[in-house]
This record gives sequence, C-alpha cells and structure tokens, in this order.
Amino acid sequence: MLSVPLPSIAGLVVALILYRNLKGVEAPGSRRYLMAFLCLYALQGMIIGLRFGYGLQPLMLVQPVTAAIMPPLAYLAFRALSSAPVANPWPHVLPPLLLALGVAFAPWFVDPLLLVIFLGYAVVIWRLTVQDEITEPALQKTSAVVRAARVTAILLVFFAFTDALLSVFTFFYGNDYVPMAVTGMNIGAILIAGIYYLWPEREVISPAEIQKTNRHTSPEDEAALQRIRTALDAEALYTQENLSLARLARKAQMPARDLSAVINRATGLNVSQFVNNRRIREACRLLEETDKPLTTVMFDCGFSTKSNFNREFRRVTGTSPSQWRILKRQH
Repeated sequence: MLSVPLPSIAGLVVALILYRNLKGVEAPGSRRYLMAFLCLYALQGMIIGLRFGYGLQPLMLVQPVTAAIMPPLAYLAFRALSSAPVANPWPHVLPPLLLALGVAFAPWFVDPLLLVIFLGYAVVIWRLTVQDEITEPALQKTSAVVRAARVTAILLVFFAFTDALLSVFTFFYGNDYVPMAVTGMNIGAILIAGIYYLWPEREVISPAEIQKTNRHTSPEDEAALQRIRTALDAEALYTQENLSLARLARKAQMPARDLSAVINRATGLNVSQFVNNRRIREACRLLEETDKPLTTVMFDCGFSTKSNFNREFRRVTGTSPSQWRILKRQH
C-alpha cells in the first residue's frame, strides 16, 4: 500500500498557508511569481518525500536545483508588491543556474552555494518588510502580505541552517538518520508557519493614548501631514476600498516610505489606521445625519468587510456603529 511521505504533506500545508494569507492580493506581475513559488514549494515537498520516502535516488540531482529556484521566485513575488518591482528578472536565474552547474561538475560546491542563496534572499525579503517597501496591496491586505513575506524569510533561514547541519551530520555519521532528520525539518516548517500566523500582531497606540503621551511634531511633519490629509480627502480618496500606500503616496507627491514615517511620527498610527480613522469619521457623520443602513455606510466609507468595519469603529469610538447611532439620536 502506497503512503504519502510527510515532506510532501508539509510542502502542501505550508504552500496552502501562504496562499490563504495572500488570497485576493493583486499587483502587476505578483500573481505569476507568487503562484510559481507556491507550486514549486509544494512540488519540492513531493520531490523530497519521493527521494527519502521511496528511495528514488535520481531525484538527488533535481532536488538542489529546484530548491535553488525557490528563493529567487519568493523575492520576485514580494518585490512585485513593492514600490519598485523588478524590471528585469533574468539576473535571478543565475543562482539556480550556478547550482545546476555545481550538481553536474562540482558537488562539493552545492551545499555552500545553497546556504548563501537561501540566506541572501532571506535578508533581502526581510528588508522589504522593515523598510516599508511593500506598498502596492490594498491597505487592509498590507499586514497579511508583510506577515507572509516575513514567514517566508524565516523559513528560508530555517532551511538554510538545517540543511547545512544535515550536510555536516551526514559527512561524519552517514545517511542512516537522514529520513528522520528530513521529517523533523518539515515538522519544524509547519510549526514555524502555523505559530507565526497564529501569533497576535503587535498592539498599536490608540488615539486616546496618543493624547496622553503629549506627542510633539516638527513643523515639517505637520506640513507633510496636512499634505497627506489633503490628498486623502481629494476626490474622497479614502473611500476607495483598494486604496494602497503607493497610491496615497503618489497623490500626496511623497515617497511611500516618507509618508509612512511621517504618519507614524506625528500620530503614532500606521498608514492603515490613519486612513481608517478618516473613514470612521465619515461613517460617524453618515450614521448621525442619514438613515442609511449600516452596510451601506460601511461600503460608502471604503470598508469591504463588516468585521473590519466594526473592529476599526470600536477602536476609534469605543463603541459599535449601531450603538453610536442610537446614542447620537438620543441626544
């Protein structure tokens, strides 16, 4: 009776976790690279499972090459969602090409090169998340994309070091325990992906807390913040459901990174919360001055889901939309 090796299952599980987190995210070129990366990740799990689960040794020539393709694909996928997508992806063919040459002519070169490829791309993917480079997704999707990029970078580091340790281990002790080690590595990958996505996001400063801290801003930041507010109100930009950091920055005629930094310094909020504050202010006006249903108000203000609307409304006002309307009508 045939069985499905754990690495095959692990590859599919992690690929599905990433896919679910990035579902609905659209940007020029992103879907092509993203889907290629997720499919290759799942395929790599199957290759590893077949090699170590069924002893298909010819796959040992394929496995390092397919592994070397994954980091560049991941980088291209997340870079496509950034303020500066890669115009020419062909230089990123070089790492897997060098790896293929290593497999053919210099096997001793394969493991060190894989370590460099995985760690190098992990660093540049992580930098995309800490330098506010991911700007193209809609604001409500940005957090999910950043989390997906970071867990991908963490997994690249994890596989880089565990693969290096496995190579050292097999050099001294042989291949007897390799299947068990590979199983452990894939369990670790599932745990990393699961824990990271289940881990709560860092709390942000609420508007009330900002007032308490007596935050001071420079005249330059105040002027920049006014430009951002003007851009946000122009043609009711804040009501657009798919508003992105990149689009708001273009409207304000500021680099996306500078816009994000100004909002954070001056208000203590991230860009998504800053925009949602404006949306909630409009929602409060509509709830007080009109008889529009809550769902209509939600869509008119730029929210796409009831859960997000209710959560952000409560964050800003301390109450639910329906309670807000009742309280205002009573006065």
